[in-house]
Amino acid sequence: MTEGDVEPGARSVASGVLLTVAYDGGGYAGYAPQPGQATIAGALLAAVQSVDPAVTEVRGASRTDAGVHARGQRVAFDTRRDLGPRAWVLALARALPATIAVRAASLVPAGLHPRFAARRKHYRYLLLASPVRDPHWEGRAWRLAGLASGRALGLMQRELAAAVGTHAFGAFRSSADTRAAVERTIDLALVRPVADGHGGGALRAGQGDRHAALVAIDIVGTAFLHRMVRILVGTAVDVARDRLARGAIARALASGDRRDAGVTAPAHGLYLESVELALAAGDSWP
Repeated sequence: MTEGDVEPGARSVASGVLLTVAYDGGGYAGYAPQPGQATIAGALLAAVQSVDPAVTEVRGASRTDAGVHARGQRVAFDTRRDLGPRAWVLALARALPATIAVRAASLVPAGLHPRFAARRKHYRYLLLASPVRDPHWEGRAWRLAGLASGRALGLMQRELAAAVGTHAFGAFRSSADTRAAVERTIDLALVRPVADGHGGGALRAGQGDRHAALVAIDIVGTAFLHRMVRILVGTAVDVARDRLARGAIARALASGDRRDAGVTAPAHGLYLESVELALAAGDSWP
């Protein structure tokens, strides 16, 4: 082949591929690549390189922490391989571990970075309101007894309602987040019992179980600070457990002081449910 020739099965110019990815984050050190650590990005890149070795990076919409799960992470990469979305989904399914799955693929412009194209992100936090362990939810929900009562649900909902709107969320970030700009907008914060953790319906987590219930806390916003959702959830939970006085979220928003907020909820109860991007994707599958 001479310079400028295109290999068989390759495009003359790179195109972008956008993936919707689900994963169990329990065995990973987070999404972002880290030397010597198992990460979601590392596993995805290895799978993509098994199809196109020339790909050098996979760009995610959210740098989820160690232990955080996802059902709708968005990941993009550029390739010259002339493959459609269906071929990418099926090829990556064969190359990925059981803990990571590509749920859909679309063709997008080359160079797209989902993080900077994100218009809105939806996080869900799951609470298992049970006095005893449930192996089906071990590592996937924060187990706390008593939080499915009407009183607890009402207290958490009223606390989180104070976070809706545009505020300075300096009190709701980790010490590792040193960004000067802390203003963010939350569009929705909803607390409700759910049937299976990712839908609506019946209260009970187990049929005939009088003590266990799953509670979902949905938080939707334009962007988030590091561990912001987990600290908001932890603060609402602390109020429901009478460890903080009512109005804690409003007070922390006013003061900007992390000491006025509650605990950081464990990572294993958090899910990145979906990311809405500001673009019209091309050919998609399924």
